[in-house]
Amino acid sequence: MSHPDAVVIGAGIVGAACAWMLSREGLSVTVIDEGVIGGGATAAGMGHLVVMDDSEAEFTLTRHSRDLWLTLAPELPEDCEFRQCGTIWVAADEEELAAVHRKHAWYGERGVRTEMLDARALAEAEPHLRPGLAGGLLVPDDAVIYAPCAARWLLGRVAFRAGSVSRIGSGLVVLEDGETIDCGAVICATGCAAIRLFPDLQLRPRKGHLAITDRYPGFVRHQLVELGYLKSAHGTAAESVAFNAQPRATGQVLVGSSRQFENDSSEIDWPILRRMLNRAFDFLPALRSMSVIRTWTGFRAATPDGLPLIGPYGPHENVLLATGHEGLGITTSLGTAELIAAAVLGKTWLPASK
Repeated sequence: MSHPDAVVIGAGIVGAACAWMLSREGLSVTVIDEGVIGGGATAAGMGHLVVMDDSEAEFTLTRHSRDLWLTLAPELPEDCEFRQCGTIWVAADEEELAAVHRKHAWYGERGVRTEMLDARALAEAEPHLRPGLAGGLLVPDDAVIYAPCAARWLLGRVAFRAGSVSRIGSGLVVLEDGETIDCGAVICATGCAAIRLFPDLQLRPRKGHLAITDRYPGFVRHQLVELGYLKSAHGTAAESVAFNAQPRATGQVLVGSSRQFENDSSEIDWPILRRMLNRAFDFLPALRSMSVIRTWTGFRAATPDGLPLIGPYGPHENVLLATGHEGLGITTSLGTAELIAAAVLGKTWLPASK
C-alpha cells in the first residue's frame, strides 16, 4: 500500500490547486473524490479571476491569486478557455460613480491597474449596456477561465482515485469501504461537504443560479459587474440578486448571479431566476431577445465573516482545511494552495509585493 506525503480530499479547483502545488514542492500526493474531477461548485461557477476589496485579507488573497493565474496562463491548454478580458464595475448613477472613484484610488494605492470610464467611454467599451449609466471602473488584468478543465489540468500528474471518505484523523484517511490510507498530511477541500467530516465548522451552503445563452460573439467584451454585486455577495439577506455577465470563448454569455441561504434544493427556483434575469435585462436590454440554452444551480460554501477557512484544523495534527471560499474559490485557488503548501512544509507564506 502506498503512503503518500499528502492526501487531498476534493477534486474541485481548490483541491486540484492544493495537490498541484504540493506536488511541485516534491511531495507525493493522492486526491480522493466521490465525484468527477472539477465537479461540484467548480463546475457550477462562473470562472471569474477577480481582485476584490471587501477587506484587506480578501484583497491580499484575491490579488495574489489572480496574479498567480496570470503567470500560469501561458502553460494552460486551450480547453481551459483562459481569457484576460478584464472586469468593468458598472456604476448606474452618480452615487455609484463616486464609489467607483474611491475603488479606483484604493486599488491604485495598492498597485492594481485600473482605468476610470466615464459614460461615453463605458458605452464605447460595452455598446450593449443601456444608455444613461454613469460610468465604470475597468480592471484590465482580471480574467476568466473554464474551471473544470483547469482542475483536470492541475491534476494531470497527481494520483486520483474515486471514493468516499468516512473519517479523517491525524495522518490517516478512512474510506467508506473500510480502507485506511496512512499519509503525512490531510487536506480537506470539499466545499460545503466539509461539514460532514467536521460538523463543528461554521459553514453554510449558499445556493446560486446561472444561465448561459446561445452563441452571440462580441455581445459582451468584458466581465460586467454592477457595483451592487458586493452588497449581494457579502450580505446576510436570505435572498439577493445582482447583475453579472461574462463573455465566454464560445461566444456565449454567462449570466448571474443569485444568492440564497436556507434553500438546499438543487432545483431551479423560478422566481429568483426571473429576478436575476430581469436584473440583467435592466443593464443589457438586448439580452431579453437572446436565447438562453441552459440554467443550473450550485452551492457555495459560506462562512460567517465571508473569509475562507485555510490552514490547520486544531483538533487533529497534520489535518488542514481549504474550504469556505464562497464565490471566490476559483479566483483564490492558487493562493490557497500556496498557503496550504507553506503550512504542510512549515514555511512562512508572504505574498509577493508589487
